[in-house]
Amino acid sequence: MTPTRQVRSQLRGFVIAWTVLTLIVGTATFAAIFYTYNPNANGEQDTLSEDVALPQGTTAVAEAQTPSTTPPPTVPPPTATAPPTVEAQVLPTIPPNEPTDEPVEEPTMTPTLAPIEDRRFQVGIQVQEVPDFNQEFQDGWFNSVANDLKLGWVKQQVRWQLLEPEKGNINWAMLDLVLPSANKFGLKVLISVVTAPDWAREPGVYLAQHGPPANPQDYADFVGAILQRYPGMVHAVEVWNEQNIDREWTSVEGLSAANYVELLRVTYERVKSIDPNVIVVSGALSPTGVNDGIGAIDDFIYMEQMIEAGLLNYADCVGAHHNGYNVGPSVTWDAVPNDPTAIFRGPFDNPHHSWTFRSTLQGYAIRIASAGGTQKLCVTEFGWPSAEGLDGVREGFEFARDNTLEEQAAFTVEALNNMEEWDIVWLAFIWNFNYGPQAGWDVNNDNVAYSLVGPGFQFRPAYDAIREWQQGYLERLGLIEAEASN
Repeated sequence: MTPTRQVRSQLRGFVIAWTVLTLIVGTATFAAIFYTYNPNANGEQDTLSEDVALPQGTTAVAEAQTPSTTPPPTVPPPTATAPPTVEAQVLPTIPPNEPTDEPVEEPTMTPTLAPIEDRRFQVGIQVQEVPDFNQEFQDGWFNSVANDLKLGWVKQQVRWQLLEPEKGNINWAMLDLVLPSANKFGLKVLISVVTAPDWAREPGVYLAQHGPPANPQDYADFVGAILQRYPGMVHAVEVWNEQNIDREWTSVEGLSAANYVELLRVTYERVKSIDPNVIVVSGALSPTGVNDGIGAIDDFIYMEQMIEAGLLNYADCVGAHHNGYNVGPSVTWDAVPNDPTAIFRGPFDNPHHSWTFRSTLQGYAIRIASAGGTQKLCVTEFGWPSAEGLDGVREGFEFARDNTLEEQAAFTVEALNNMEEWDIVWLAFIWNFNYGPQAGWDVNNDNVAYSLVGPGFQFRPAYDAIREWQQGYLERLGLIEAEASN
């Protein structure tokens, strides 16, 4: 058996075992919660609270523990509402605090260049941590990323509100699992730190939606505590996420690029005081197609506002997102070829840059260069969904039905080729590796259609396409020898 087949065989084995264990634990947990908190379990009448209405220009996404089952609004033209996004991720319930005072042991693998110095185009992927904190299974995911896909980076979202629900009381369990495991396989890690806990929010702010801290120093101190506990294991920090939409930046002062840049400034200075080699990435914007100033600010306009407020003084790399719809990564917004068979009509009937990968990324790069900046983009989330092989997709995500599995693979490789050729991207993170099994392939979860691990624990064609691309890329750079044919 070749090393590649052996790695993939081992991965399938531990995925199956992990999923079975997760289902057992999840079922038991659900039953306990249901009979404890559901009045109907004791024959009482259940009382439902009113659904909180999202402002126009936003769409519902999966939250920390379970995906929302409330259908999002139908996606009208970009001039009416924001295209759906998939940033929110499922995070585990963190067990009681383990030892929290001693730093984790020093990393055993040292990269040839410090992260800040390695300026070549590099590819990573979002990997969901295992919900039961099984070290063997977590190692299995990272082993596959490092030794089969041969990628050098992984992205880990860190939800501040979950890790520090009380000021100064940080639960390190999730990061104690993920960061040493990634380090074991020589993987660099980007952490994307989001969602302020209630204690840190502004007085009187609407707490049902995520938002920034009242004092940026609280956020910077939390990020600094991570870097101090895991020296050499965090290589890049993304400061917030999609701050141009209100569901991520609900503040008493509204959406404000200047306020965001102040958060970035304080965090940048804190990070650099601890480890100047860590890459600081500005929060990636949401390509919304909306500019009402309340629910969302158009990402091009918000980018210009951030630059005016001093963005380029406090970012090594400018964050970007683009989760593809049913349009390939090489077309521009004003030249999308009509597809009369497409179910999702947004890009064809209502042209706007937010629908297209190329126009969005190149639009950011033009604005940075026009302001005299030399920063490249860090695309902390990109990918194309496919509903093929799934039981469907939820309302508002019909574009996934327009993409076949082969198109998902082809679009991803085409995007990788484009980013390498355009020379405007430093780091690019594929969305996502293993959300399918994490969510039990629930079609109501926005992220499942992007997963490289499909139903039945089968790798989708995009997995092999990424592996083949990365193999060739590393060969072109002279970093590995050509893989011998079987």
